[in-house]
Amino acid sequence: MIKKERLDKILSNMGYGSRKDVKKLIKAGRVMINNNIETKNNVKINPYEDLITIDGVKLEYREYIYLMLNKPQGVVSSTEDPVSRTVLDLIDEEYLIFKPHPAGRLDKDTEGLILLTNDGKLSHKLLSPKNRIGKTYYVEVEGFLKESHIDKFKEGIILDDGYKTLPAKLEIIEGDFYSKAKLTITEGKYHQVKRMFKALNMEVLYLKRLSIGNLKLDENLELGEYRELTEEEIKLLKEKF
Repeated sequence: MIKKERLDKILSNMGYGSRKDVKKLIKAGRVMINNNIETKNNVKINPYEDLITIDGVKLEYREYIYLMLNKPQGVVSSTEDPVSRTVLDLIDEEYLIFKPHPAGRLDKDTEGLILLTNDGKLSHKLLSPKNRIGKTYYVEVEGFLKESHIDKFKEGIILDDGYKTLPAKLEIIEGDFYSKAKLTITEGKYHQVKRMFKALNMEVLYLKRLSIGNLKLDENLELGEYRELTEEEIKLLKEKF
């Protein structure tokens, strides 16, 4: 059975402002519950069963949203930036009211999977080093990748600041003067993938994130496009926890 919640808490969770802002909204008579104007901010309702409208617009209640974005190059993985476009600039207003944030970052020149959500607990679990959530990247480098490099990544790479990374999984797709590979890491140090290859005297030319844990980037999403996660994808993403 769904527990009833205070009206001001529900609207605040939906991104309609602080409790103080929401209280003003309600007192102004702009909120209706089951076609009746409601002016009490502390009234308790079932957000999934009771009809809520604001200024005549029906409110579809959801506590959390989960969006999969295929981030293009030139876009920064933050909620605001004074110079560059952010991942939130690619999202429609209907989702922005939930105040989503990127669960993890990608470099400005890196493409691929970004998870946008307002589920802070899940974000923390995905980003916590102790949980060792794998993130897989497709990478193209200037340099000849050989079988011996697989063991080097498995042992951990010593970065330019002396830090030794946790074991990583390298899958060579094509070893040539310009090599292609997949790399799975379980931590997120600053520019980590680029620095790992730099430690082997190789330069990353192209980088794209393919997956976070069990969540894989939808190949049908063009750069800059996004969609909501399916129930199955949400379940897969959370199953480790």
